[in-house]
Amino acid sequence: MAMEKVLQLAKLVPAGEAALRDRYEVFPFYEAPDREEWVNAHGAAVRAVVTSGHDGLSNDLADRLPALGIIAISGVGYDRIDLERARRKGYRVTNTPDVLTDDVADAGIGMMIMAMRNFQAAGQYLRDGRWPNEGDLPLASKVSGKRYGIYGLGRIGEAIAARLNGFGGSISYSSRAPKAVPYRYYATVLALAEASDVLFVAAAALPETRGIINQAVLDALGPQGFLVNMSRGALVDEPALVSALRDGRIAGAGLDVFAAEPHVPHELFSLPNVALTPHLGSATMAAREAMAQVMVSNLEAFFANRPLPTPVV
Repeated sequence: MAMEKVLQLAKLVPAGEAALRDRYEVFPFYEAPDREEWVNAHGAAVRAVVTSGHDGLSNDLADRLPALGIIAISGVGYDRIDLERARRKGYRVTNTPDVLTDDVADAGIGMMIMAMRNFQAAGQYLRDGRWPNEGDLPLASKVSGKRYGIYGLGRIGEAIAARLNGFGGSISYSSRAPKAVPYRYYATVLALAEASDVLFVAAAALPETRGIINQAVLDALGPQGFLVNMSRGALVDEPALVSALRDGRIAGAGLDVFAAEPHVPHELFSLPNVALTPHLGSATMAAREAMAQVMVSNLEAFFANRPLPTPVV
């Protein structure tokens, strides 16, 4: 019996790669010397696409896969998939929630500490050999005992809140509707920013959330406030953020995600009050192996005509 053809758009950890190749005929699109030739020859037989939240699947390529039945994302984000088109065309989309929650939340707390204590710039100051000649750095901000705001109290937002409970401050949040949690609710992110010293971005990237962290929100956060984004770069108006950081209208930021990844606004590189990492929130071996396992489980369920474990649409 011939194996199902799977078009792979994103690399996986070795365990994930092995699991795919044990079950399916996999074509790694990112290695193709001539993608056009392969799509012309094999695109009509592809029923499944494996991708990441970062890579997604373009409508142009999807249009050339007439038998497409499922897009299996190894990741939680699906903002680079046209979900309305998926519904209209009748193919499924799955992601891998839950298994990366702890690692992203851990990274969010680490990013907060790194930004507020200026650890990234301080490490570079040390490596550049400046300490012996230039002395100690200016004092940084205290991390504990602050007013913490979380925009988006989903799985990751709640995990961040659970960790913040140990920091002795207050926790507030904004989401689509109030939840049964012991944190104060604000109906808008603007009101949340006004009541926060640290604003975490943990919401999904949707049309209505694109650019929602804008100049007004940043000004509400204020010159003593810090922004931490572990969600998606699209939620932040990056030019407004660069301006706020440069002008001291907010104290600093910790950014793991960017609007046009892997490209990062160069203006951020020279700002001493920003900590930057290259989308590392779920970048642990444990998380990536678990993500791959859930992704493969979705493929297995699809090909066996069983209910999908983690459907998006």
